[in-house]
Amino acid sequence: MPINITMPALSPTMTEGTLAKWHKKEGDKVVAGDVIAEIETDKATMEVEAVDEGTLGKILVKAGTQGVAVNTVIAVLLEEGESVKDIPNIVISSASEKSQNKTGDSSSQAPRNDTGKRLLPQTAGQPIQSQGRIFVSPLARRLAAERNIDLSQVKGSGPHGRIVKSDIESFKPGAQGVAMRAPSGPDAKQLADLLGMKYKEIPNNNIKKVTAQRLVESKQTVPHFYLTIDCDIDNLLQTRKEVNEKAAGKYKLSVNDFVVKACAMALKAYPAANVSWSEAAILQYESADISVAVSTPNGLITPIVRGADEKGMKEISEEIKDLAARAREGKLKPQEFQGGSFTVSNLGMYGIKEFAAIINPPQACILAVGAGIETPVVRNGQIVIKTIMTCTLSTDHRAVDGAVGAEFLQILKEYIENPVNMLV
Repeated sequence: MPINITMPALSPTMTEGTLAKWHKKEGDKVVAGDVIAEIETDKATMEVEAVDEGTLGKILVKAGTQGVAVNTVIAVLLEEGESVKDIPNIVISSASEKSQNKTGDSSSQAPRNDTGKRLLPQTAGQPIQSQGRIFVSPLARRLAAERNIDLSQVKGSGPHGRIVKSDIESFKPGAQGVAMRAPSGPDAKQLADLLGMKYKEIPNNNIKKVTAQRLVESKQTVPHFYLTIDCDIDNLLQTRKEVNEKAAGKYKLSVNDFVVKACAMALKAYPAANVSWSEAAILQYESADISVAVSTPNGLITPIVRGADEKGMKEISEEIKDLAARAREGKLKPQEFQGGSFTVSNLGMYGIKEFAAIINPPQACILAVGAGIETPVVRNGQIVIKTIMTCTLSTDHRAVDGAVGAEFLQILKEYIENPVNMLV
């Protein structure tokens, strides 16, 4: 019988993606292992391989379609002896339908299959209902009953709008859909049109959409707490200069390489800050996996230097350069940007003196690093000029309170101001 090819979940957090390109066309033979399509997730573009063999009978989602929900049927594979007439009526999520309209399909009617039957649409973000039935996972149904929650009032975030555990846990009566709702009154586009302001629309890609959603969720659900410290980096700059001179062009360390290593060493020395919050327990990580914020043409991404505390400066530097280059090309693997226990965001190269970053959940800490600026400071009663770098630690106060954050920064400062301790 015909085999449905569905939108794969290429990462644990992926709920939808963009079908960037088809490598096969209708009628082509497909062998297991063939690359059939490219999917753009919230962080990268990845190739999808066929797991079955047959003939590509019908492509249901066009190349360039955005917002295709995970598990949506995107194509149908025919086995030997089958034809297009054997393809049954298929339900496509409305997220896919809407995206197809955005990419040039001007038809407002639901798509039809080869028999002329309408393909059934679904209201995005709403529970699937069939003859009064709401589709919900067993655990979510039990939790809803325990908390006396009316399932008809809950928006499902699972495949095809299915209600899952997290939807029940985050449900607040009368507050559904508020998280991403614009303020009352006209939005930016409405106001610009109303006032006759000229502008150019730059469509948001998946990365920017998902990043925006997570930033809003982080600021609304994570109790941010900020701690700022000044570090004298004159010794660090001198050490960097000497190491780079001895390298004779074979490699070149940056200030950020030293910061990443210092964070990893400080986390290893003070594991109370190397944690994440969960309702059942605080998770304390054994490895210092440092996420490094990288700006790309498609948005912000945070590739990870895993086990940075156990790596040398040269290895960290080369790994960051490689990860950053592939991040800008959209070629990172999911395991290279998912996870991590701590994030470093450095805007010093842009001349930014000080800033506070938004936590990257489920991590509990992110360090915002400013530029090294020559500053008059008092030493032993004398005014001297020192290169000062301001660092601000944003913490999830549920997991890392003020005292823990302050202790961590003291240890971090010691490593930054005495970089030789990181090299031995």
